[in-house]
Amino acid sequence: METSEVLRMRDSLAALQSLFTQSPIGLATLGPDLRFLRVNDALARMNGVPAAAHLGKRLTEVVPGVNAAALEATMRQVLDRGTAVIDVRRTGRTPADPGRDHTWSCSYAPLLDGSGRPLGVIASLIDITDGQQAQGEAERARRRFAVLAEAGTRIGTTLDLSQTAREIVQVLVPQLADSADVQLLETVLAPDDAAATHEGVLRRIAVEFPDPDAPTARLAPGQTFQIPPDSVYERVIAEGRAMNLYRSDVHALLPDPRAAELRDYLATLGSARLIPLLARGTVLGAVTVTRTAGREPFDEQDAVLIDEVVARAALNIDNARMYTNQRRAALTLQRSLSNSALPRVSGLELTGRYLPASDHDVGGDWFDVIQLPGGRTGLVIGDVMGHGIHAAAVMGQLRTAVRTLARQDVSPTRLLRSLDEAVADLGEDEMATCVYAVHDPATGGCVIARAGHPPPAVVTAAGEVTFLDGPPGTPLGTGGQEFRTEEVALPPGSLLVLYTDGLIESRDRDLDQGMAELGRALREAGQPLDALCDDILARLLPEAPQDDVAVLLARTVAGGGH
Repeated sequence: METSEVLRMRDSLAALQSLFTQSPIGLATLGPDLRFLRVNDALARMNGVPAAAHLGKRLTEVVPGVNAAALEATMRQVLDRGTAVIDVRRTGRTPADPGRDHTWSCSYAPLLDGSGRPLGVIASLIDITDGQQAQGEAERARRRFAVLAEAGTRIGTTLDLSQTAREIVQVLVPQLADSADVQLLETVLAPDDAAATHEGVLRRIAVEFPDPDAPTARLAPGQTFQIPPDSVYERVIAEGRAMNLYRSDVHALLPDPRAAELRDYLATLGSARLIPLLARGTVLGAVTVTRTAGREPFDEQDAVLIDEVVARAALNIDNARMYTNQRRAALTLQRSLSNSALPRVSGLELTGRYLPASDHDVGGDWFDVIQLPGGRTGLVIGDVMGHGIHAAAVMGQLRTAVRTLARQDVSPTRLLRSLDEAVADLGEDEMATCVYAVHDPATGGCVIARAGHPPPAVVTAAGEVTFLDGPPGTPLGTGGQEFRTEEVALPPGSLLVLYTDGLIESRDRDLDQGMAELGRALREAGQPLDALCDDILARLLPEAPQDDVAVLLARTVAGGGH
């Protein structure tokens, strides 16, 4: 019995000895005074101190750079309570790798004798640095994807250039930076014929600088400034490559003597970076981001993430810029092709309005007044299907065709047939609607032909409102050629109202409802014509129109007109 007990003890001690010497886990025993009694080679390698140099010493004496005092407090707790503590994390540096932080998982268990009396502590340590780093990298990657996903949903919600720039700074501040400043080149913003006069000029579009100590109250959207020559700013714009900014760059970026206070403030910042807005191979401008001295400076991962956010935002900026330029060009074309002033004609008082949609490109709505032989007047209103420069260009062609045909004294039905052929020649996808009316002050009558257009309204001098129910005709470009005329008497004081469907139709109102509302608005037809036109638009379009709108009002008067 004694022999077998001795053998079991010998085997146990051999197993313990093997575990102590061969285990990759750092192992140590410490006495009640928390001084090392034994240390295996694995722990000695972790600490960068020979095993023999541990013996008789406390942890605070061997590797003080691993928060040793806190670990000794944990071991004291194990001794006092007689219970183990598992997986205490410690981070620090040891002589084994003095230039790099390591993280260890530490576990401590009481070492007891047969009667349960504490003899010391058994310590085991596992280096989990690589695992921690992998976990940290995964978490950083998760945060990066989250930020990029947020940028994708928050930037570019509209095609408004200023709103897009504001969305950029809202994503960057304060999540990634303590300030953000978005500037675009004036050559990018200016029309082509004016771009040459803005070479090297930047315009601030949006800025967020929430630090209350920053003397940046005068930094506001709309300000322009010249790119300082031979500066990092010039290189970033020229090369399309992001760069960090340093204190030595501050004076070159702000050479103005009046900017001394701002220069002094910028010199106190922790870090700054200048990123080009590069889209489709063109540098549109730049975004400046900064962090205050109290925050960790931009590291390599921060730079990659911020640069990626700005790169994605640049495409949204470019989309908004192209939309703005296209809309400006379409508006310019529309206005150049539309009436600048209505002529004075015999027997009629005239006024008209054109309103481009605020949320869409301009379209092909137009109206015109043409003086005809014999003192008569041609009144026309039309609507080309679609929006943008193409619709405006088609509108211009139709307007020119109407003027040419009308001045040749072509009848309303023949004029619409010719227009139908002209639209068909433009392509099978083209379509338009139109009303053409000829007023003769000598007879007081008006001959009207329609091509798929909403019916004109007539208001008598007594205030009675009627929507004409003559032949509606077919839209231009469909080849229907079904155009007939309707004759209407317009004694003095009568009002003829021509309009496009944008006035009466919207997403929340059908044509019948819109016509009923227009009829109610026309009950006030006795007021001055300009005031009546404004009142009609205010009542039927209390918010920005969803489509282009054109309105032409003609009131019959005795004798001359306007």
